[in-house]
Amino acid sequence: MGFWETLASVNDKVNTFVWSQTGVWLLIATGILMTCLTKVFQVTHIGHWMKRTIGSLFDKNVIGHTGDHATISQFQALCTALAATVGVGNIAGVSAAIITGGPGAVFWMWFAAFFGMMTNYSENILGIYFRRKNHDGEWSGGAMYYLQDGLGGYKGMKVVGKVLAIIFAVCAALAAFGIGNMGQVNKIVLNFTSAFDVKSLSSVVLYTSGDSKVTLYMLLVGIALMILVGIVILGGLQRIANVAEKIVPFMVVCFILGSIIIIIVNVQHVLPAFGAIFSRAFTSQAAWGGATGVAFKTIITQGCKRGVFSNEAGLGSSVMVHSNSNVKEPVKQGLWGIFEVFADTIIVCSMTALVILTSGVVNLETGAIETTSDATLVADAFDTIFKVGNFSFGRYFVALAILCFAFTTILGWSHYGSKAVEYLSGKHAPVVTKIYKVIFVMVIICGALMTSSIAWDISDTFNGLMMIPNLIGVLAMSPLVMRLTNNYVDRKIKGKKDVKPMLSYDPAIQAANEKALAEAPDQD
Repeated sequence: MGFWETLASVNDKVNTFVWSQTGVWLLIATGILMTCLTKVFQVTHIGHWMKRTIGSLFDKNVIGHTGDHATISQFQALCTALAATVGVGNIAGVSAAIITGGPGAVFWMWFAAFFGMMTNYSENILGIYFRRKNHDGEWSGGAMYYLQDGLGGYKGMKVVGKVLAIIFAVCAALAAFGIGNMGQVNKIVLNFTSAFDVKSLSSVVLYTSGDSKVTLYMLLVGIALMILVGIVILGGLQRIANVAEKIVPFMVVCFILGSIIIIIVNVQHVLPAFGAIFSRAFTSQAAWGGATGVAFKTIITQGCKRGVFSNEAGLGSSVMVHSNSNVKEPVKQGLWGIFEVFADTIIVCSMTALVILTSGVVNLETGAIETTSDATLVADAFDTIFKVGNFSFGRYFVALAILCFAFTTILGWSHYGSKAVEYLSGKHAPVVTKIYKVIFVMVIICGALMTSSIAWDISDTFNGLMMIPNLIGVLAMSPLVMRLTNNYVDRKIKGKKDVKPMLSYDPAIQAANEKALAEAPDQD
């Protein structure tokens, strides 16, 4: 048995335990609990969080740059977080869910996203509440800090909190190589080399793994990506945020517009598509996509797993960039967390699903699929409309969309991994994080040369391994989340003037933020 086969076998055992037996149920339970404790905040206060997120995009206090190299604007924080979440999972991830779990998996992506909104919200406000300044004067926050100081602050839980914080940081640093690097690069390379084929390069086979071939063309694309990513990542958070705020809005709008065109052209298939999503969400399927059968448990697992791969709610990942925001109010950044999941899954992933299910590349009655490759299914769907003669404009469009989506995801996750390593390395952080970034860039080549299934399976496993300690932290801190939410609602929504704001666990930061808000109350 070769190295890749051994790796795949070991990973499969860990993946099955983390996701099928533990992760999905813990994820759903956490989302439901946080939704109940916050009194279904994502619904009852939908007007408020919409107004304070997408409704504030023209507010200079939200989109304006801070002038402080150690912080980024709220909008830059959102774009950097979306850069990491709106990625391959929104295209190939949705395709994989439908191929493996049928259209019913889409329902479970929505289900996970609905409750995931409040999980992501909870993570973000905990991240802001427990953040602190690092050696460069830059804000550092994330699950490792609310595990250490939040959970660890309970009587007799200091060691447990610290251990879980270390486990999370280690898993996050490793997960960055999976979900934020190899999985993204692999899809870029497969789609780009397929859509923009250069025979003289693709005909040179470096090696084969099963039915997959690794060519010289793939290697060269991987090298080009490595150089481009390195230029941005090694420039620090400000450069990552500047690139993200320019690319993310453009790529999301373009993909949504393209999807809307296909859905409008195939409007007669929209209701049958929704019918298939809901009818197949609760029953085992006799056959789907050539499979011998799809169990109900598989449908749920695939939907939730791919949903988390896409929006990352529950992983504790996006907290690390949201914590770099110049915001003073924890709950305000939590509102962006709700919007982040809404935009990623409810909007973008739904568009992808409807494009696939209405375009005819999937037979909703028999389950027959034109291709069993998640990398090309969406491209085939776009080609049903955007194809003139032999010119496959749709395939080129999807290849470029994946390139942009995945490229920005790599940038966002490089920051997450660096923050995890910063926490682990303590006083040696300045040197260790630079070494980590260099290794992160070099690993891009591995993603370009790996087979698709291994890259995705490793990403799923690392997701689950960092998710479990993070969710333990969120559950442990749920009373604090409830108090922070009630405090915010009383002050900002009910207008109570005699309620003191809860802004930080650190008295010094609390005092500084109170003073800043008193001097400029309209900035938060």
